[in-house]
Amino acid sequence: MDWVPIVFGTFKVVALLTAMFFAIKWHYDQGEKGGTRAVLLAGAKVAAIFVLALLCLGFVTFFLSRSLGLNLSY
Repeated sequence: MDWVPIVFGTFKVVALLTAMFFAIKWHYDQGEKGGTRAVLLAGAKVAAIFVLALLCLGFVTFFLSRSLGLNLSY
């Protein structure tokens, strides 16, 4: 049973690296077709949505913890 985590861990790493390679290759090929301006605009939109979602999650967590009576002071 000592070999199970090693085999599954190795399979997971190989699968993720293969998926990352093909995802990067596909996005690079799409960028070559559509131009760099469209790729940069799409990347900026995704980054802005991510930051907005992160801020919303932070505010919801803060107000939920305050309403539950958790001590948030140092």
